[in-house]
Amino acid sequence: MIPLVSKLPKTGTTIFTTMSALAAETGAINLSQGFPDFDCDPALTAMVNAAMQSGLNQYAPMAGHLGLREQIAAKTERMHGAVYNPDTEITITAGGTQAIFTAICAAIRPNDEVIIFEPAYDCYAPAIKLMGGVVKSLELEFPDYRIPWHLVKRLINGKTKMIILNSPHNPTATILTRQDIDELAALVKDKDILILSDEVYEHIIYDGARHESMARYAALRERSFIVASFGKLLHATGWKIGYCLAPAWLMQEFRKIHQYMVFSVNTPMQAGIAGYIKNEHVYTGLAPLFGQKRDYFRQGLASTPFEILPCYGSYFQSVTYKQISDKADVDFALQLTKEYGVATIPVSAFYTKPNHNNVIRFCFAKKQETLDRAIDRLLKVTPQSI
Repeated sequence: MIPLVSKLPKTGTTIFTTMSALAAETGAINLSQGFPDFDCDPALTAMVNAAMQSGLNQYAPMAGHLGLREQIAAKTERMHGAVYNPDTEITITAGGTQAIFTAICAAIRPNDEVIIFEPAYDCYAPAIKLMGGVVKSLELEFPDYRIPWHLVKRLINGKTKMIILNSPHNPTATILTRQDIDELAALVKDKDILILSDEVYEHIIYDGARHESMARYAALRERSFIVASFGKLLHATGWKIGYCLAPAWLMQEFRKIHQYMVFSVNTPMQAGIAGYIKNEHVYTGLAPLFGQKRDYFRQGLASTPFEILPCYGSYFQSVTYKQISDKADVDFALQLTKEYGVATIPVSAFYTKPNHNNVIRFCFAKKQETLDRAIDRLLKVTPQSI
């Protein structure tokens, strides 16, 4: 056998794959992986089909279908008051994860330090390590999952190249506040630190709160890669289409990598999406839709022994099970799947070091009948039964 030294020797199959596979194997309701169990709008698929029928089936431009980039620019200006040039500052990607990887690949060199906040979405650290960078992880303050800015300040040094932020946050469903923005702006002022802002749930924010995008603030916008996802926006995660916003000087480097990674993304889907998102309700209607599901699911959970944590954005609900069991969250999640038929994600999977907060995460982006069935099963969970 030819010897091969792994670049990610401690990395195995993601928890999302593991739990979804277990749900399929056991017939459990899958509230683990973040995807809707309902179809996207037939009007959208009709627009994609029309693009196919019209002959838009060859390579798109490397940066993406121009009509889609123009619609993204219009949406961003409308929502955040930020002007991005479709020609030089917007690139369509094969999903949000590819955009994140590409930005890290473009910016991080060996021994550059990157600050991430845990629990952290699991694609950040591996990408940093593959580029030879050094992950500097900092835990969010439990149970509110706020950023401890005084500790961030201590981590920053001459090797700090990037800070990765995620709002609305997966898995904790927290959001950045204006105070967070002010703290961040003060920390990076006059420093050569880039920002990678993962904003794939940008339109799913509740209770009248505003999404604090990096695009809103000139001092942050000029140093930021901003990543978004049409999978989350359009209930079409399987299409794997996202995009990146960045000032031209950063986007130039981003595209150097992007062109050799995927070159370009599915043409008819881009054309269909471009026509579809001209209707503002496509994105302004997301928060009310998922807000109703959030409230319904939380109401059902209120009758269980799970302790419900805050949910300010995204379509995830985290809970603690300290009143039920003292098992590790992976073991608890496996038992919940096998014996009660509800698959979830143990939040310790989003940490580098062992974590004992006893928190699991549910996805409530499901049909009401799916949520009803899940709640019925969760009502049977008691401290005596697990």
